[in-house]
Amino acid sequence: MPKNSKVTQREHSSEHVTESVADLLAHQEPVDYKRSVLNVAGEGWDKQKEGDEELDAENRPAWNSKLQYILAQIGYSVGLGNVWRFPYLCQKNGGGAYLVPYLVLLIIIGLPLFFLELAVGQRIRRGSIGVWNYICPRLGGIGYASCLVCFFVGLYYNVIIGWSIFYFFKSFQYPLPWSECPIVKNGSVAVVETECERSSATTYFWYRETLDISNSISESGGLNWKMTLCLLVAWSLVGLAMIKGIQSSGKVMYFSSLFPYLVLVCFLVRGLLLRGAVDGIMHMFTPKLDKMLDPQVWREAATQVFFALGLGFGGVIAFSSYNKQDNNCHFDATLVSFINFFTSVLATLVVFAVLGFKANIMNEKCVVENAEKILGYLNTNVLSHDLIPPHVNFSHLTAKDYNEMYRVIMTVKEGHFKELGLDACLLEDELNKSVQGTGLAFIAFTEAMTHFPASPFWSVMFFLMLINLGLGSMIGTMSGITTPIIDTFKVRKEVFTVGCCIFAFVVGLIFVQRSGNYFVTMFDDYSATLPLTVVVILENIAVAWIYGTKKFMQELTEMLGFRPYQFYYYTWKYVSPICMAVLMTASIIQLGVSPPGYSAWIREEAAEKFLFYPTWAMAILISLIILASLPLPLVFILRQFHLVSDGSNALSVTYKKGRMMKDISNLEDNDETRFILSKVPSETPSPMPTHRSYLGPGSNSPLEMSSAPNGRYGSGYLLASTPESEL
Repeated sequence: MPKNSKVTQREHSSEHVTESVADLLAHQEPVDYKRSVLNVAGEGWDKQKEGDEELDAENRPAWNSKLQYILAQIGYSVGLGNVWRFPYLCQKNGGGAYLVPYLVLLIIIGLPLFFLELAVGQRIRRGSIGVWNYICPRLGGIGYASCLVCFFVGLYYNVIIGWSIFYFFKSFQYPLPWSECPIVKNGSVAVVETECERSSATTYFWYRETLDISNSISESGGLNWKMTLCLLVAWSLVGLAMIKGIQSSGKVMYFSSLFPYLVLVCFLVRGLLLRGAVDGIMHMFTPKLDKMLDPQVWREAATQVFFALGLGFGGVIAFSSYNKQDNNCHFDATLVSFINFFTSVLATLVVFAVLGFKANIMNEKCVVENAEKILGYLNTNVLSHDLIPPHVNFSHLTAKDYNEMYRVIMTVKEGHFKELGLDACLLEDELNKSVQGTGLAFIAFTEAMTHFPASPFWSVMFFLMLINLGLGSMIGTMSGITTPIIDTFKVRKEVFTVGCCIFAFVVGLIFVQRSGNYFVTMFDDYSATLPLTVVVILENIAVAWIYGTKKFMQELTEMLGFRPYQFYYYTWKYVSPICMAVLMTASIIQLGVSPPGYSAWIREEAAEKFLFYPTWAMAILISLIILASLPLPLVFILRQFHLVSDGSNALSVTYKKGRMMKDISNLEDNDETRFILSKVPSETPSPMPTHRSYLGPGSNSPLEMSSAPNGRYGSGYLLASTPESEL
């Protein structure tokens, strides 16, 4: 025993030495509990198994650096939604006024729940399944539900990466293949493709050349071999990034997380130099304050906050589980949340600088086409030359001159104006044409880039950015599946990762048939929204009401070295659960009020048409929601009625490095979460006073006697905490 221990001090001094059981244990050699009276489970001693258990926590992969971890979290939370969903919502819901509800909800919902997931992952050092089994075994279905939702999202998310890969390789040519409509031969006559002529070159390239889309979800049309190959490449990239664990994917994050910011800054600088960019930005941030009172705006802002940070997927928990115990996850949560917000605003500036440029181009085109109509009417005497203001010059007609001429003609020819077929050609109308998702990335943005000088370079940069944003999010999504499964079932990481990617590719073939885009829309709209909302509500309840907010705050104080703000106490316990419940209710109401449907591309009309899902598609849609939510009640029922073991009768205790460790993943409600061996209550209690420092949930002191003589397992216990408690 060391000379400076309290026991040695007692031997050489008459002074009273205050000594806790934890102090004594700190100087003891590891005990083979399976061969001692500590083996309360009555298990046979397995040296190999014991060694594996002891090395598990030590051998858990870890981030090479704090920067690598931060970049991984940023890469996961900053995804395609920041580029093509946030700008659309901002434009639709009041421009600059939309930023107010978004920022408020980010602070009262996003940040606290993001901090909560980071904290539980770092504290318990397990994936989503192990974390929620630890906190409340009966709510262990949360982890399984997260895995299922991650799988559903990963299926279609990688298809979008596949589309970006296709456009990326198509960008290495000049002119860009979507810059002009194709010419087809009709006998000896060359004519423009009818579908393209009736829509636009970029729209035609997207729907016909890329997707070769069918007219409805009911028309499969067979596999699109080009998209199938791109999907295979996408899953290969994800598999290669995942197969060697976080050391490999962490290095990938250096590029996949930082490169999009480089591209966004380049696009912003280039966009601001374009004619009309300022018009787009001013339109974007002109606040429509009346929109702030619309409940729909707050609902959409809450949904965007929820998905922007990746809450409930398990990826946040998985990444944080590879952290050191003393990592300042509060700083991480704040940093990543506001970087996410900054990225959304940056992407919005870029998008509307480019769309402002496009709106000016399209407005000029409109002016030229309608000016030709007016000249035709003047030459045929349908309109009088007296209607044209004297300063108007048709060879250099400006939008302002055209609008003046348009108003005069509309006033004079009021009764027959509609027959003339003239358009107003207002810049505001072009700017109000809101686009999102694939419509923004693969139609509006690609069309704008055709007008850029050196357009192939900008196209390559843009789609490489989309690929990187997608890969960053996919690595986090896949970690939400692989980490908890590997932690819980101890399967081989390489085998499981490869098998998971192959299985996902095979199932994902449904998205690369000719009707595949409609299935992407279905999964995007319904596979995750409602189940994830329920998952996050239960996560919040499990920590704040079952585990206990006070206990959790004390755990954080011990782990971080400082007490988090009381703000988190009240948001976790009251504000966030109420807000999430309101969001879930609003989502259910929205689902009932608006019958599920999708926008189909009708080839003959060369236009989109809203269609309702057929009965069989509705069955798939409902099945997705039920299947993703099913683990929640299923696990609860199985463990509530003891249909499966929750581990409460297989308690095992180990000593390691002076700390007591145990499997607490599945204890019953009246089982404590930590303990150390002591005298049974019937024996004379130790005269030593207890050490009063708080070591974790389940008690207010590290020493607590079992309430019943000999306890449930035939002996009495005192409690002690270990940050490395294993599941």
